[in-house]
Amino acid sequence: MTATREGASFASGTATDPAMAPHGMTLTLRIWRQKGPADKGRMVTYQVEDISPDMSFLEMLDVLNEKLILADDDPVVFDHDCREGICGSCGLMINGTAHGRGTSGGPTTTCQLHMRKFKDGDTIDIEPWRATAFPVIKDLSVDRGALDRIIQSGGYISAPTGTAPEAHSILVPKKDSDAAFDAATCIGCGACVAACPNASSMLFTAAKVSHLGLFPQGQPERNERVVNMIAQQDLEGFGGCTNIGECSAACPKGISMENISRLNHDLLGALRAGARPKS
Repeated sequence: MTATREGASFASGTATDPAMAPHGMTLTLRIWRQKGPADKGRMVTYQVEDISPDMSFLEMLDVLNEKLILADDDPVVFDHDCREGICGSCGLMINGTAHGRGTSGGPTTTCQLHMRKFKDGDTIDIEPWRATAFPVIKDLSVDRGALDRIIQSGGYISAPTGTAPEAHSILVPKKDSDAAFDAATCIGCGACVAACPNASSMLFTAAKVSHLGLFPQGQPERNERVVNMIAQQDLEGFGGCTNIGECSAACPKGISMENISRLNHDLLGALRAGARPKS
């Protein structure tokens, strides 16, 4: 079935004359539908036609939702915002893989996954993030507020107010600035949690600890930061890290597991120095 309005095809989005419209793919979608947190939920099968290989995965879901709306059915709810691989809002399990796989076979964000990765006639399973700490709000949308609360517990520095200091008054070695920048590219999408068999958020927490702890400005709270963020992580119900490595493999920004090693080093040092989580 193809959702159409007079003079336009929602499926292809390219031609007003059906005779001129290029032949697209026909796909079977098995999508997790759940009315709310208390609902049991189930997989529901849909079919979409004339899907262009140039569409993004989210644009394909838009086509499905337009069809559902025209049929007076509830559209599929999913998280999205920038659709440019920057904000971290989108996140789906696609055929059992966090965000799916990009054209080159490497990690990507859901919004940057394009339909050229799939073939005509494919069946695609689409599910929300799998983690106790990410409860389902509705359908494919989950509550990732737990990641925000981890940041709130220690992901900050103290800085005096007033006139801005001279930019070069505190020198930062290039090696440290490069490592901090790499860690700071984390967009908080939660793919690391969804991909981990333990549903651990250690890579996310480690990235936040690293990008602040590597700078001189982040030293005053360094010990308190790591113990508080780890304590909050445990409080939120995330699993423990067993260094499987699925987190880094699924990360669309390529955050390295070296950050987890750095976090563990900082945590041991903080505990030896007497730092304890705030109550």
